[in-house]
Amino acid sequence: MQSKRPYSLTIAGFDPSGGAGALADAKTFEQLNVFGLAACTAITLQTENEFKGVSWIPLHQIELQIETLLAKYDVAFAKIGLIQNLETLNELLFFLERKFPSLKIIWDPILKSSSGFNFHNHFDEGMLFNILSKILLITPNASEANLLMQSEDAMHAAKELNRFCNVFLKSYKKGNEHADVLLEKRSERVFVTREVIKNEKHGSGCVLSAAITAMLSKGASLSDACATAKEYSFQFLNSDEGLLGMHHQIKILQHA
Repeated sequence: MQSKRPYSLTIAGFDPSGGAGALADAKTFEQLNVFGLAACTAITLQTENEFKGVSWIPLHQIELQIETLLAKYDVAFAKIGLIQNLETLNELLFFLERKFPSLKIIWDPILKSSSGFNFHNHFDEGMLFNILSKILLITPNASEANLLMQSEDAMHAAKELNRFCNVFLKSYKKGNEHADVLLEKRSERVFVTREVIKNEKHGSGCVLSAAITAMLSKGASLSDACATAKEYSFQFLNSDEGLLGMHHQIKILQHA
């Protein structure tokens, strides 16, 4: 059994382009010196710029994948990406809480594909709050935070989410400054965004949340994990001119 690296688990969709989902997460885990495991939640039909459809994996099959892996591998942190709906996520978290109570969850709420396909439009507030109470961290961008909380102010939405769990708010714009903001136990840490030279990248949100998960698995604090993930994502965004980014080991790793 692999023993030199810690394990991280992604519970995510399969994107055949490799730019997002479980394949992107696995690439990120590998570059951050973590052994990546994956449970598939959906099969998508897409490239980096076109989305044609999705086939959802039944919940019991997702649970069997996870149970098979966690029966053998010592996993402390897992990220959840693409999921069919809040009901499925709620049931999955109930399963994980019952079977693997020490597992800590990072949720990347994928509400829309980068090519414009909407996965989720309506959110039951009570169910959402119950979900948030069961996770360590949620990583919405500004528009996702607004949609989740039915708000027009992303920071206000993030602070509402922070009532129940830690929040890493991405792509927050205040004045002329763009930043990501970690809300942890009512404290705030701002990560100012440097200029991105290349194009936007398909799957950049997946990469960021996977990098946070990897660094937490290596023993980093949440704040340090977010800092390293921010740097990894910056280099990923600047890796190539196209929509599919390249994965490289970043030059300076915290807690490497």
